[in-house]
Amino acid sequence: MKVAIIGGTGQMGQWFGRFLKQEGKEVVLIGRNPDAARNTGLIIGCEASTDIKKVQESDAVIISVSIDAFEEVVQKLAPFLKDGQMIFDVTSVKVMPVDIMHRYIKKGLVLGTHPVFGPGARNASGHNFVLTPTTPDEQALSKKVEKFLLKRGGKVQIMSPEEHDRLMAIILGLAHFISIVSANTLVDFGKLDQMAGVQGVTYRALLTLVESVLSEDPELYASLQMNLPQLKEAQDIFINNAKLWTDIVTQKDRQAFVSRMRKLRNQFEKNNPDFGKAYDNMYRLTGQ
Repeated sequence: MKVAIIGGTGQMGQWFGRFLKQEGKEVVLIGRNPDAARNTGLIIGCEASTDIKKVQESDAVIISVSIDAFEEVVQKLAPFLKDGQMIFDVTSVKVMPVDIMHRYIKKGLVLGTHPVFGPGARNASGHNFVLTPTTPDEQALSKKVEKFLLKRGGKVQIMSPEEHDRLMAIILGLAHFISIVSANTLVDFGKLDQMAGVQGVTYRALLTLVESVLSEDPELYASLQMNLPQLKEAQDIFINNAKLWTDIVTQKDRQAFVSRMRKLRNQFEKNNPDFGKAYDNMYRLTGQ
């Protein structure tokens, strides 16, 4: 099988290139920059090109480009696709990309996918993948992809694009939003250097989260924040709860604080059998 990766010089494009090469697939990386394409091809040990027409030679196509560039790329790609091809996108949102693929791609079979991990992953084992089929044919394709990933240790969830985006509003959108706002708060509060000298494990965990987000591409994070449809709802809930807890603390309402915290703990305990290990896990996470 030959797989063409559009955006193959990007970080996730390279990850899929390496992964599929190790699986014995023939891979062609397609990127805009000739030097980047050539260098990446040499590193991974596969064909590389700037010619989007190369997709005509492949059995499957992976679209690994930014959300903002997605529609433009799909428009350029669509005329060169053919019947029998499988076309996958790997963006972090799903409603918009799936809709775009359905509008422009008339040949081949599309499937929205989301590898819920970064390019630092060594392989698929232990990592989450979401598949978002919308038709019976896409359902059948998703079952084949699921079988392939499960054999390699991946964890697979199949859901609608709408359900995916609602979940990602929290899993990605809110988590990133809290990290960025926390970073802003730490900077505005000042004394970052002094806090580093007296930090405990809880602060270290917060700092690890903040720094992991700040170290990534701000363009990518901006795209996620602007394109997750339900994120505003999640942000509003978060802001309202921040106000509620601020009022409780300001009013020194100890009973309300303790009662609410206990109720929250009970809810989390019901959903996570390993809840009691969280504190120890935090120590391991921060290397303390």
